[in-house]
Amino acid sequence: MKRSLYIIGGITLAISMPSHLLAQTTQSKDTTMNRTVVVEQEYNPDIMDASKVNVLPKVEEPTVSKKEVEYATTFFPATSVPAGLMNPYTGKEIQPESALGYVRAGYGNLGNLDILANYLFRLSKKDKLNVRFQMDGMDGKLTLPYTDGEKWNAFYYRTRANVDYTHQFNKLDLNIAGNFGLSNFNFLPGSVNSKQKFTSGDFHAGIHFIDETAPLRFNAETNLLMYERQHNMISENDANTAIKETIIHTKGDVTGAINDQQSVTIALEMNNLLYSGYTKNPSTGDEYFKNYTTLLVNPYYELNNDDWKLHIGANVDLSFGFDKSFRISPDVTAQYIFSDSYIVYAKATGGKKLNDFRRLESLCPYGDSYFSTTSAESSNRRPYDTYEQLNASLGLKASPYPGIWFQLFGGYQNLKNDLLYSYSSLSDTSIGTVSTMLAFTQIHTDNVYAGIKLTYDYKDVLSLSAHYIYRNWNSDNNEYLLAVKPENEASISLNVHPTSALQLNAGFDYISRKEEATSFNMSDISDLHIGASYNVFKGVSVYAQVHNLLNKKYQYYLGYPAEGFNFLGGLSFRF
Repeated sequence: MKRSLYIIGGITLAISMPSHLLAQTTQSKDTTMNRTVVVEQEYNPDIMDASKVNVLPKVEEPTVSKKEVEYATTFFPATSVPAGLMNPYTGKEIQPESALGYVRAGYGNLGNLDILANYLFRLSKKDKLNVRFQMDGMDGKLTLPYTDGEKWNAFYYRTRANVDYTHQFNKLDLNIAGNFGLSNFNFLPGSVNSKQKFTSGDFHAGIHFIDETAPLRFNAETNLLMYERQHNMISENDANTAIKETIIHTKGDVTGAINDQQSVTIALEMNNLLYSGYTKNPSTGDEYFKNYTTLLVNPYYELNNDDWKLHIGANVDLSFGFDKSFRISPDVTAQYIFSDSYIVYAKATGGKKLNDFRRLESLCPYGDSYFSTTSAESSNRRPYDTYEQLNASLGLKASPYPGIWFQLFGGYQNLKNDLLYSYSSLSDTSIGTVSTMLAFTQIHTDNVYAGIKLTYDYKDVLSLSAHYIYRNWNSDNNEYLLAVKPENEASISLNVHPTSALQLNAGFDYISRKEEATSFNMSDISDLHIGASYNVFKGVSVYAQVHNLLNKKYQYYLGYPAEGFNFLGGLSFRF
């Protein structure tokens, strides 16, 4: 604790301040007195979550900064296709000399493709429109696992287009956005379907209250999400089995400030899920996909002062028309800051994970909507939503030396109706053929986990990040399904900027799965990769990336091989 004395007109004032809040001290003298001026800079680090979970924390929609936007120069490596679902565009704040437009195009072996175009229109000081287009994928022959070197002519291409408009009022941001997505790919030989196409689109409109000093604040948004799966194995191998899913997603929150350090918030989130197309068996009339509604109520209290950050609440999940009608889970975080740059924290969270079509694609795009179950119910139906009953963790985050941060953490996670997938086969006795597929299924799972994260940054010259996490998975039944679960996950990434024009990077990603009694255990992922980019002229750069340098054979999805040694290179332009 530091104490400062102020002498004003013969009166002495003593002010005490925590030492970790004193960023710098400057002194000035005049002929009558000595004055010490203390400039405060609040120490406010972020908690690095020990485990990412799908819960509803305080709703904070991204706001448009009044600074300019630097467009991402990274690209999806071919080995990451499919890398996931389309995400909202976020820019990195830099100084106003940033270019408004960015275009990148690259090509590599095995048909690896990388295209990105982005432009920010500054319509006025308060109006911005961002337009973005991206396409990536591959097309080439891959060696199939579990065979004697059989080849598969695989292809997977993803296209994404995004438009985002923001108008800044004095205390509100109005945001309107639209997104379109298309995924085209083929299945393994002998699969139920030969190829698949996912088409998605959504419309977003929301308002965000940006005055954090107001005693009453609110946020609200609504989203119309549309998604279509072109082929699905519901009943017989019918060519017309497309299923359409429409979600009306609405959420908002209201926050009341008790004082400068305390507040109370009530957050609501509602999903109306509607299905059309091939939703029932035409022969029996069994309905596989039913319309239903989910509602999440998340009240919480927050305390934020120099030493403590507390978030105390609960997730109350309700379902109407499908799934369990009532569930509740904790939403509690406690963080204590001590010795300037050391943080200890404890968390207990949970919540519902909607198993909609977008999550099915993210978990396993090659999985078929045919849903197998060991229950007495129909084996062809929409999966129940996964519920994280508890995710409790303890952790320490510290910066013992400038530029270095490390985090140690451990915890326990319990999942109800955890969504997994496995091999399944169907036989047609009339013509004597057998077809295979990856079918989604569900069991209750839990795991104990522990991990470490490390980051180091030295000016703009070098940055290093690494992490490792271990999970011990368990289930009361059908433990062979856990063979697709990651047990050990590790990665290390190094970026070096030796000159203003040259950037170098290298990294290694490793994943091993839980070994269970199954003939389809998956090989460990071990991707060693390097890359570089060089600024040839002002605004013009060349780049190259090489993945799987060790030419390892592994699978991101059961039975579907990843590329061996592969490379991609191209040009990028700023304007």
